[in-house]
Formats: sequence, C-alpha cells, structure tokens
Amino acid sequence: MAFKLSDIKKKIEKKAPRILIHATAGIGKTTLAASIPGVIFIQTEDGLAGVSDVPHFPLAKSYDDVMSALHELANNETEFKALAVDSVDWLESLIWAKVCENEKVDSIDNIAYGKGYKLAILLWEKYIDYLNQLRNEKNMIIMQLAHTSIKTFYPPDGESYDRYEIALHKSASAKLQEHSDIVLFGNYDVNLVKSQGKMGKQEKRAVSSGERKLWTQEKPAWLAKNRYGMDECIDFTFQAIVDAMKKGDGK
Repeated sequence: MAFKLSDIKKKIEKKAPRILIHATAGIGKTTLAASIPGVIFIQTEDGLAGVSDVPHFPLAKSYDDVMSALHELANNETEFKALAVDSVDWLESLIWAKVCENEKVDSIDNIAYGKGYKLAILLWEKYIDYLNQLRNEKNMIIMQLAHTSIKTFYPPDGESYDRYEIALHKSASAKLQEHSDIVLFGNYDVNLVKSQGKMGKQEKRAVSSGERKLWTQEKPAWLAKNRYGMDECIDFTFQAIVDAMKKGDGK
C-alpha cells in the first residue's frame, strides 16, 4: 500500500485500553476484573470461585482451549465489551506444555540453546494477535491478570536490587509489557513509621493501613507503566482506572 499526503490524519483514534495488572496473591484482582461492565473471562486458573454471575468460558486446560475461546469471540457477534484473562502466568504454563508437545520433550528446558522459550514467544504472539483483533475490531477492553514475584533487577549503571515484577519468563513479560497500554502493580498501602528501638536507636517499621492500591508508574520497587498520564497511585477499582485515564487525557 502506497501512502499519499491525503492519508495524513491529525486526530488520534481512541481505542479501548489494554490493561495488565500484576499484584500480590489474594488481593482481589479477579473481583476487580469482574466489575468491568460487559466482561467475559477466559480462565486458566479457577479464580472465579468466589465471584458469582460472571460470564466465563470453561476452565482452559490447554493452550488450544484458550485459542479456541479467543477464536469464538473474534469471529462471532457478541454482547461482550471486555475480555479478562485470568491469569497470564498460568497461561504461560499452558504455552510451555504446548511447546513441549510440539517438540516431543518433557520439559521446555530440555530444548537446547534456550530455543524452547523462543518457540513460546511465537505462541504468545498468536495469542496477542487475537487480543489486538478484539480490541481493534470490536473495541473490547483487554484486562490481563498476573501474579507478581520478587526478582533481582540488575541495572547497567548501579548495584542490583529486588523489586516486584510480573511472574513470567523475562521474554514473555517484556512482550506483554510492550503490548499493554497500562501495566499496574497492586498491593496494600504500606507506610514506614519511626519508632524507638533498643538502646534508644531510631528504627523504621512497615505499617499497612489495609487499603488496597494500584501504582501506575514504574519505581525501583515495582514494575508499572501507563500511556495516559495517570496519577501515580489510585484506588484498587476499575472505576478508579477509568477516572485516572480520563483525568490524564484531560477529559
């Protein structure tokens, strides 16, 4: 296709957001996603056990199950306005199992020279193609949920330190971060309080208010990002995400 000057556009078309939340266990990721109007779930783990009356496909037991559900959504008229995938780290296990099936090995690590993880990325890309189709053609909100893990980060210009990252292989994590418009880190709000220690020495201890929060911007302690100019910290609700997007866009 050859572009012409008449093809130039000034306005940016607003599309539904692609959101990824990684958070500590049991904090309520699934409940948050279930509150999205018109959402349907693709489950790779049984996270809906405590949530009632939410449309969902049967529990996916293979990568092919996940792709079949995506194919149905992409190729049929539906009432759904959003898709929640719960969770992508359990999806990764299904992807690795598919790679092993294709390569006839027992473990992805048994594929020489790290080739197994490269083959896994090809399957991730097919999955992402479906997500983009649902977003671009049906304007569906994409909500991907993940567990978080503490990993050591090695910056090229300083000493290493631990931080919260998405519980995925590094190549898959990078691929999903690149794809997402918003990556949020969820945790309980914690403040450092000074107290009098032994021998009169000042000490600091962490005190949690029990309040759940989402962080929208990357810090040394966690991985996050957004393309909407959102406030740094927001409430742990879908409505708070929507409000922060609108505020950041100046609406």
